[in-house]
Amino acid sequence: MRARMEFPPLDFSKIRTYPVAERANKVASDAFASPHEAGDSLRSFLKKLPRFLATEDLLTVVEAWATAVRNGRPVLLMMGAHSIKVGLNPLLVDFMRRGLLNAVAFNGAGAIHDFELCYQGETSEDVQRGLNDGSFGMVEETGRRMNAAMEAGVAKKIGAGLALGQAALAHPNKHLSILATGAELQIPVTVHIAVGTDIIHQHPSTSGAVLGEASYLDFQRFSAVVAQLEGGLVLNVGSAVLMPEVFLKALTIARNLGHKVEKFTTATFDMTRHYRPSENVQRRPTALGGKGFYIVGHHEIMLPLLFAAVTEALNP
Repeated sequence: MRARMEFPPLDFSKIRTYPVAERANKVASDAFASPHEAGDSLRSFLKKLPRFLATEDLLTVVEAWATAVRNGRPVLLMMGAHSIKVGLNPLLVDFMRRGLLNAVAFNGAGAIHDFELCYQGETSEDVQRGLNDGSFGMVEETGRRMNAAMEAGVAKKIGAGLALGQAALAHPNKHLSILATGAELQIPVTVHIAVGTDIIHQHPSTSGAVLGEASYLDFQRFSAVVAQLEGGLVLNVGSAVLMPEVFLKALTIARNLGHKVEKFTTATFDMTRHYRPSENVQRRPTALGGKGFYIVGHHEIMLPLLFAAVTEALNP
């Protein structure tokens, strides 16, 4: 039988202490928030934020964005569709027109919602209702128009983003469209399609060959943007899987071809933390000297705040 272990009491009177003046502290009162006053400007509001954690990250991203603009380096926005569905297109289009966004990349759903807003001013159907009766995603016009545009684009050897953007320019709400703005201003807008994920893939006019070729041409165009990211900024907004995966492949292509893409900033904005953005956007790409951030919050709150802060930073 194992012998009973002994635990003699400790002599707490011999514990060593040291003066508080010698201690390094992480919290100081000069970094605390200041109360908001009625009529305060946005700039004043930003200065009154507490300088801790996510606030520090947000303001660092803002400064990285402003620095990239001042130095003529690219700002690339990767995104899912949710930002479009919560009404943020006017902000994105404004930044494209002001030269503060140099490239946009989104998944197929992003292209669909952008295109629908462009031709009818509305988007986002009731999925449950349509799924129950087999009508989900079966609208005629969206599938026909988008598939026809991409087919015409492939014939001209242009990718999905530019082809859809050129088609979107003919519609009444082109001022709301990221695709149309990209085509008008010759800003790369690329669409990265995962076959079977989008409602237009259900349409009778769908061609798998067209989807694949249109998206592959955009992957090549996207990779050319990534190759120039040294000193720039990459934003990933609301894409948990697709864009982080596409970005990682494009980055390794750029480095494989001899482009120096090492010191740049990445920032993911999403409503919760996900594995792939944490690894493929925040950590892995910046291991050679860049900085990566992950800021959690709702897009309809965080992106207006981010864009407003960048505007203030560029107008001292």
